[in-house]
Amino acid sequence: MKRLFSILAITCLMVIGTVNANATTTVAATTAVVNVAQDSTDDAAESEGFHQELKKRFIEGGPGFMGIVLLCLILGLAIAIERIIFLNLSTTNTKKLTQNVEDALASGGIEAAKEVCRNTKGPVASIFYQGLDRADEDIDAAEKAVVAYGGVQMGQLEKNVSWISLFIALAPMLGFMGTVIGMIQAFDKIEAAGDMQPSLVAGGIKVALLTTVFGLIVAIILQIFYNYIIAKIDSIVNDMEDSSITLMDLLVRHKK
Repeated sequence: MKRLFSILAITCLMVIGTVNANATTTVAATTAVVNVAQDSTDDAAESEGFHQELKKRFIEGGPGFMGIVLLCLILGLAIAIERIIFLNLSTTNTKKLTQNVEDALASGGIEAAKEVCRNTKGPVASIFYQGLDRADEDIDAAEKAVVAYGGVQMGQLEKNVSWISLFIALAPMLGFMGTVIGMIQAFDKIEAAGDMQPSLVAGGIKVALLTTVFGLIVAIILQIFYNYIIAKIDSIVNDMEDSSITLMDLLVRHKK
């Protein structure tokens, strides 16, 4: 009998403990959900506040210079994105291409190797094709063709990149010009009022600083894209040079 009461007591304690644990877990989960929802709301409010503040500051900077700085950003980003897409499409697996060309030369000769190059995209394949197209003459002719066409391909890789560097230099200069004009306007107001009041100076200085800040932001953004593009071009050019040397070695062995 005592054992039965002991078992019942232990069972009751376990049930009560389980109920309390479930209740605590439910409360904790509810609290966590509420906190997450509140944090999300706060983050959304902060994000919205940041965009509103950015828009407000942009409008305060004045439509003249701020519009030109924004145009520099849009044009620079358009050119940068176009170059990045072009360079990524121009990237070739040079090791695989070289192996395929070598296998084609061994099995089917020059024409088979040229067919492999025609079916492969990128400047490296185009350079290979030009070298193979002159392979029937002599090695010197093939080498000259590779060097000449390599210069053409490099020009295509660097196309319009100079415009990005122009916008990088132009954006902060426009910002500094807006700064100078804002300071001039502030001094004009002081001269017209005949008294140096903080409210007269603050407006012009604020416009001046805003144009400088936005000009520097545009330059920083475009500089990041520009450096990536230059690094990508250098990588492709190095592949082109290495592959050209490899192609000459393949042609020399094929002639023998």
